[in-house]
Amino acid sequence: MESLSHLDESGRARMVDVTGKAVTTRRAVAQAFVRLTGAHLSAMENHPKGDVIFVAHLAGIQAAKRTSELIPLCHTIPLSHVSLKLTREESGIRVTAEATAEAKTGVEMEAITAATVAALTLYDMLKAAGPEIIIEQICLLEKTGGKNDYKR
Repeated sequence: MESLSHLDESGRARMVDVTGKAVTTRRAVAQAFVRLTGAHLSAMENHPKGDVIFVAHLAGIQAAKRTSELIPLCHTIPLSHVSLKLTREESGIRVTAEATAEAKTGVEMEAITAATVAALTLYDMLKAAGPEIIIEQICLLEKTGGKNDYKR
């Protein structure tokens, strides 16, 4: 197994030094699935707090922009693009988030954070219809532009 980059030689947590790395276009796509009951799906129609999908979409974008404030060793990077797609499926909502930046380090954490916070926002707005909501399948789908590309 490759050594973990966020640990120093003594095994203590550290921020990775990216000083010598080249700036490249970095892109990542992540997803989350919010499993809902029929009651939750019905509650989305005329929700008193407004358009549930729209609010979750904005929450995901905002979360991506603040990722380094939430994850202690994550670099602050200049995002050039963040987008979310929330797709209604028979048993819930699939959240897909994409983040792009010209940076020395990847945007995987920004994409994963965007998908996760959008899912949490759906949970928050729909929990009054019942506690049976399940957030699952949070994962990185793909990343490009770094040392190693990845596609699930």
